[in-house]
Amino acid sequence: MSQEKLAGIREHMLINGEPVFHSEGPTIPVYNPATGEVIAQQPEAGAKGVDLAVNAAHKALNNSEWADFLPSQREEVLLRLADLVEQHADELAHLETTNNGKLLSLAYGLDVYSGAQWLRYMAGWATKISGEHLNLSIPFPPQTAYHAYTRLEPVGVVAAIVPWNFPLLMAIWKVAPALATGCTIVLKPAEETPLTAIRLAELAIEAGLPAGVFNVVTGRGETTGAALTAHPLVNKITFTGSTEVGRLIGAQAGTDIKRVSLELGGKSPVLIFSDCDIEQAIGGAANAIFFNQGQVCTAGSRVYIEDSIYDQVVEKIAALADQMVLGDGFNEQTQIAPLISARQKERVENYIQLAQSEGRQLTKNQARPEQGFFVRPTVFADVATDTRIAQEEVFGPVLVANRFQTEQEAIQLANQTDYGLGASIWSNDINRVHRIVPKIQAGTVWVNTHNMLDPSMPFGGYKKSGIGREHGQASILSYLETKSVCIAYQQQAN
Repeated sequence: MSQEKLAGIREHMLINGEPVFHSEGPTIPVYNPATGEVIAQQPEAGAKGVDLAVNAAHKALNNSEWADFLPSQREEVLLRLADLVEQHADELAHLETTNNGKLLSLAYGLDVYSGAQWLRYMAGWATKISGEHLNLSIPFPPQTAYHAYTRLEPVGVVAAIVPWNFPLLMAIWKVAPALATGCTIVLKPAEETPLTAIRLAELAIEAGLPAGVFNVVTGRGETTGAALTAHPLVNKITFTGSTEVGRLIGAQAGTDIKRVSLELGGKSPVLIFSDCDIEQAIGGAANAIFFNQGQVCTAGSRVYIEDSIYDQVVEKIAALADQMVLGDGFNEQTQIAPLISARQKERVENYIQLAQSEGRQLTKNQARPEQGFFVRPTVFADVATDTRIAQEEVFGPVLVANRFQTEQEAIQLANQTDYGLGASIWSNDINRVHRIVPKIQAGTVWVNTHNMLDPSMPFGGYKKSGIGREHGQASILSYLETKSVCIAYQQQAN
């Protein structure tokens, strides 16, 4: 990677518009997952750094020009930021692939260009936030009438914590609606992938965002993350990550009575019926689990196939997995890039070893790169629904498969999990599709596709997959408080 591309690496936080290098304790090494090499050292914000950032956000919310920005000015800033993200596409995409390991094409297509699309969509909402007029029926005192309406106001200082699988895109998912509604924000990226978040905040200031409105703190979840969610000046927490951590954050928010949105884990089912386009379903099911190395919260990690086509479908998915090329995300031939870290690689490999006693492995143990955090895509057949590998989120390129006989059995298998984030149905029978969709316990149900998202489409989970929704109007409303205003006046002069 050239020095020009490496120039985007920052080894600091961004607080109140200024770089902050101080670390409360040891700095955090940032790795290139394809090589295992350290590419940066990030500071640990800790409680002091968090306090500095939250106070800057609190001051910007109440005592700066941001509080007086017109809705159209917020829109303009977000539109300029979208333009800057696209203008810096090469830098941001290369940073993302270097830091996260993903395919460069995905870094361009999703994190950069889809991120810009999300910014423009949310920018449009800034001028469309409105309350409503209310017709009251209060009958007393005599001769008194009432004028009532609601106002939608920014919830306040937002603590946003994002994961490492789509670092730039998921940062934008939280920053864009928060800014569109007039909130201020303290963003904590994952300790593994802080680089594009810092550049995004710098670009936001270049776009015209006042200092203190958008701050980035880096650090570990158990220290910096915990200090951020517990800070008394934080009004709302928005978190994307594991259910285990989400449970802790939800408990903290409950104790402090803070607004909270949680987008958590998943174990998404893929239901394949014999009336589908079989070749389309095979490719779709493979992509549902192997896309981004399976490091996707809606990854189609459980596939249930109608018995009459079961052997044909599952064997072809396994054959596709065996043919996939592993390598550096910068290599155009690569189909499976590295996992994010040595820890995640070990975790996924432990699940594969466990699954070997719970199902029949169809894929071969082929060679993989010696350097980096690589795991080959793996397919297991005939895995019972109650096994650990079929119930727990692996977050890697590991697929478990089983068969079903009837439509009702397929629905039952799909819902036999604590999660409910996504699901897909592969069928050309529109009557069947309409029967099944209402019975699937998931926040998003795709039909003849999987993992497709849009800024206008609400996204979130049932059950232990989370609380609240991102994207669309639902996301905007989650960053707003509703205030009722009731004005009494005399109906006629005395």
